[in-house]
Parts: sequence; C-alpha cells; structure tokens
Amino acid sequence: MAGQFEATVEIDRPIAEVFAFLADGENDPKFSPRVQKITKTTSGPTAVGTVYVSTVKDAGLTTNREFKITEFESPTRIRWAEQSKNLVTAREGGYDLESTSDTTTRLRVFNTLEGHGLGKLIAGFALSAARKDAQAFANRIKAAVETS
Repeated sequence: MAGQFEATVEIDRPIAEVFAFLADGENDPKFSPRVQKITKTTSGPTAVGTVYVSTVKDAGLTTNREFKITEFESPTRIRWAEQSKNLVTAREGGYDLESTSDTTTRLRVFNTLEGHGLGKLIAGFALSAARKDAQAFANRIKAAVETS
C-alpha cells in the first residue's frame, strides 16, 4: 500500500530564507525528532543528485536511510526519493514554496510512503500516523525556520 500525507503552513520568513534552510538537509533534526543524525555524502551545494544519509528512529526501531535530491528549483521546489529499502520508505517527498509577501512564505510539505515486503502490512499504520502528525510536522518546520 502506498499513500501520501501533506500539510501546508505559512512561515514568517522570505522565500529565499525558507528555501535555503530546507535545501540544507542537515537541518532536518531541527524539526524532525525522528531524525537522530543526517549527513550529506556528496560534495558541493545541494542540487539534483545530492545524497543524504540519516539514522532515524520510528516506532522504537532505528534504521538507516538514504535520500537523493531528484528536483531542485530555487526558490520554489525541492523533491527527493528514498534510495534505501526499509520496511516503509518515502518513495517521493518534497517541499513546494510560494511567496505570499516580501516577508512570508507558504510551504507545502508531503511524502508518499510505501511498504516493502513485510512493510506492506504496516504501511497503512505508518501512513495513518504520518497523516495525524502532518500539520504538527509543518508547524515544527515553521518554528525551526523562524528561529534559525
């Protein structure tokens, strides 16, 4: 089973600042408590092809994740795809940014989750939990950007 969760939030920062913060995947632990560690493994600035590896704790299980940036259009769009094959993965995820004034940005965040092997049995539970937390997740991003 595959499914998507998403949320939208208004951030009190100009679009260029929000994009720069989100383009640096090493900022993820600032708003995602499940991310214990994340490192960029490719050199240079974030761009299409950049890879991040992370250690994540979900439902008491610690897993290693690898994500590749698949689209990178400053300052409005970032997409990624999980390369690792854990029980449940983010087949696609992304940020869509829209300037709503000189000082505010609307952010839409989403992930499409899918199960693999035995993960097909728990993907629905993971998706349900992610949907339940989606707006809180977006609000954590907002708080992290606004305090950075």
